[in-house]
Amino acid sequence: MSRRKIPATIVTGFLGAGKTTLVRHLLAENRGRRIALIVNEFGDVGVDGDLLASCGVAGCREDDIVELANGCLCCTVADEFLPTMQKLVDRADPPDHIVIETSGLALPKPLVKAFHWPEIRSRVTVDGVVAVVDAGAVAAGRFADDPEAMARPDHDNPLDEVFTDQLACADLVLLNKADLVEADGYAAALAEVSGRLRAGVKVVRTQRGAVDPLVVLGLDAAAEDDLAARPSHHDAEDGHDHDDFESFAVTLPEVADADALEARLLAAIAGHDILRLKGFLAVEGKAARAVVQAVGTRIERWFDRPWKPGEERLSRLVVIGARGLDRAAIEALIVP
Repeated sequence: MSRRKIPATIVTGFLGAGKTTLVRHLLAENRGRRIALIVNEFGDVGVDGDLLASCGVAGCREDDIVELANGCLCCTVADEFLPTMQKLVDRADPPDHIVIETSGLALPKPLVKAFHWPEIRSRVTVDGVVAVVDAGAVAAGRFADDPEAMARPDHDNPLDEVFTDQLACADLVLLNKADLVEADGYAAALAEVSGRLRAGVKVVRTQRGAVDPLVVLGLDAAAEDDLAARPSHHDAEDGHDHDDFESFAVTLPEVADADALEARLLAAIAGHDILRLKGFLAVEGKAARAVVQAVGTRIERWFDRPWKPGEERLSRLVVIGARGLDRAAIEALIVP
């Protein structure tokens, strides 16, 4: 008898769209399935993988979470992703489902192509590519082209290219953070997203990634079999790099005033081309670690878990933005 292929879901979406929140929700509502996670980040500090590893969900074991932090998976398929997949499917207790959370700057199509690798193709199928979209960011025109810039012969919009490629490869779109936009803004975002999708791809309205896992896990798309129907800006290229973007980490001592730090972060975001900022804070007098997540000028903070015995109480933040970030100026604003 032939073995049933393990379904894999690729979760794509731009920086800060809510991919990790969706994955945590899928874990919490896993309905007894053994779900293995591969988490990829653009940057040296593994914030999302750490958040998922400490999620506290029953049945979510730390050894079911594999973090790949050396660049985007679409660039490191052979070196990072394929060996990781091989180890997962060769386990004595292979997972029932594999969820792959890509970096916000990753292109999903090269990852789908990787499922043609013979050792993987016979044992795993791409159940679906799910794109998570920040409704507010789309409504605000973050990915829209400037008409004046479009008139220049050398014009290109790297944000638009990544966003378009993610949508063009999707089998399902979650238009997330819908609670943070007015009805008109949501309608505009829906129209913008719908215009970039292949025929038949559904859009589901969500907030904080809350969606029935049966909607997301079980698309049965076999995406690796119809790559030609998933166009990409980079189809003619041999690989894909991220020269348009960069990231760096900022380390701080314990924070005496978290509100004052947030004000400094807002000043740094407003004054520089920062697309995403995230990390952990050690706050003086607090026994728990604080999480910081910023998309544009929208910042969230919460305490996620107690500091572990012997764990160094340091604050570390990852800054991601367009190439040419003034690191010294940003650090001067953030570090008191």
